Amino acid sequence: MDTKIQNAIPANFVMISGSEDKQTSADVGNVGSFSLPDPAGKAGGACTSTLLKVLNENKGRQMSWTDLLQRMRSLLKHKGFDQIPQLSSSRMMDVKNSFEIVPKQSRGRRRAVLIGINYEGQQGELSGCHNDANNIKKYLIQNQGFKEKDMLILMDDGRNNSPTRKNILDAFDRIVEYSKPGDVVFIHYSGHGGRVRDTSGDEADGYDSTLIPLDFDRAGQILDDDLYLRLVTKMGKDVTVVVLMDSCHSGSALDLPYEINATQSKMSLNQGFNMGLLDNATAIAGCCFCALCVFDVFRFVMD
Repeated sequence: MDTKIQNAIPANFVMISGSEDKQTSADVGNVGSFSLPDPAGKAGGACTSTLLKVLNENKGRQMSWTDLLQRMRSLLKHKGFDQIPQLSSSRMMDVKNSFEIVPKQSRGRRRAVLIGINYEGQQGELSGCHNDANNIKKYLIQNQGFKEKDMLILMDDGRNNSPTRKNILDAFDRIVEYSKPGDVVFIHYSGHGGRVRDTSGDEADGYDSTLIPLDFDRAGQILDDDLYLRLVTKMGKDVTVVVLMDSCHSGSALDLPYEINATQSKMSLNQGFNMGLLDNATAIAGCCFCALCVFDVFRFVMD
């Protein structure tokens, strides 16, 4: 099974999600209590704010993946949040190993896709997702050696690229195209997440997790199947990809095969993982890389 998964998913994916599939996430009314930079307001996502607070307090000292999850859970619980952080991956991990975004041996490029959607003017408007993206951006630059020119930021703020369904999927297509063995990719999504009835029969609980883009009412939601086929299985061999999902129902947003949550001590095979997804890998509608000129606005720098 492990060999088959590695052949199917060549890259090393690790995803931290703010809640299990059955749970909702939350905005924090004032991230001042988390001692974060908070560049543009008072709100932020509970998962993003908690992760950054734990990392800031740790001050670069070693901590394991389980330490990270448990500290996040403890802080969330202390502040009155029920959500349970979860870690999933494309490889069976020893979660007692040190948490790291950039592997020590990495010599490749570092790129990021940061998505923050406040749904301004829409029903269900959020207030902290722009702040989340800006706070993560600062952390990656100041602490992980990322460069702003290698970041694509999608926000509905009138200044950055708009986080429409097409733009989000195009961004994932492009990061796949650019990434080479040894590179590190960080992907952050802060916005609404949802669940819809599974129509392909690949979900054990009968529901697909979704990301909800700015134009969901016209263009539709982004299914976990879409992310699996266009991002997870397409990313190249030996690329390290760390994903932070701060949205409701995000535990299996990438349909990765291995998982652990903050109440557990050992990673295990996700019993709902379906290798049959691979049979549909060539069924993605349209060409990912036709009309490359549509990506001219994206600021990644090719090697």
